[in-house]
Amino acid sequence: MATWLSITVLGFVLGMRHATDPDHVLAVATIVARERSVGGAALIGALWGLGHTLTIVAVGGAIVLFGLVIPPRLGLTMEFSVALMLIVLGLLNLTGVVRWMTEAITPGAPAPTHAHGDFVHAHPHGQAPEAHGHAESDTVLARLDRRFRRLGLYQIIRPVVIGVVHGLAGSAAVALLVLATIPSPLWGVLYLLIFGLGTIAGMMLITAVNAAPFAYTARRDERLNRLLATAAGLASLAFGLFLVYRIAVLGGLFGATPTWMPE
Repeated sequence: MATWLSITVLGFVLGMRHATDPDHVLAVATIVARERSVGGAALIGALWGLGHTLTIVAVGGAIVLFGLVIPPRLGLTMEFSVALMLIVLGLLNLTGVVRWMTEAITPGAPAPTHAHGDFVHAHPHGQAPEAHGHAESDTVLARLDRRFRRLGLYQIIRPVVIGVVHGLAGSAAVALLVLATIPSPLWGVLYLLIFGLGTIAGMMLITAVNAAPFAYTARRDERLNRLLATAAGLASLAFGLFLVYRIAVLGGLFGATPTWMPE
């Protein structure tokens, strides 16, 4: 019982702490810079955490269960992919491509939805609920249905993919921590799952906090909103370039003897 409790608490707390890594915060700040809803931003953070958890469990689990060893060059390459992704996110944000893609791929405002038990469906705009013979129901399932439909496919896939890339870069460090503290492979995999849940929770909170000023200024001051979005893009670009230097030059990614220490 004590072992289970300690693994649960440790994994969840460290997972939430992991969500606060600078590259994670900058990535989600960039992708929610155009988000007008704190709730929608929290959902994007959860999707990022889901992608991150999938990779952590898959790669970290292989390290824990099968003793998989990641060569230094491969480890640096996985971290280098995060640096490139931050640069791309920053450039897309600064050039307005993010907004264009969001508007082009995201469908228009969905019709009002409501539920009968577990079944959620929509009425066309202007059609009163009474026309169907029942009242509007604001269930959790209905709210999730509206939220996902409002985000659109592009905004759902994007944070998952970014989370997967971040998970690749961090899976080795998390797995090595497990090997050093938890001797049982099965308990280790369980720890990875709980760590992932903590990361999802932490990223939801961080993303919602990050999105609050963007959502507020989007409704009150469009000029300030653009300045905040530009600042997020510049920060992502600058940190990505710093990581490129650290990994490629200091870490020797393209040299004869690369040096890598999972962090």
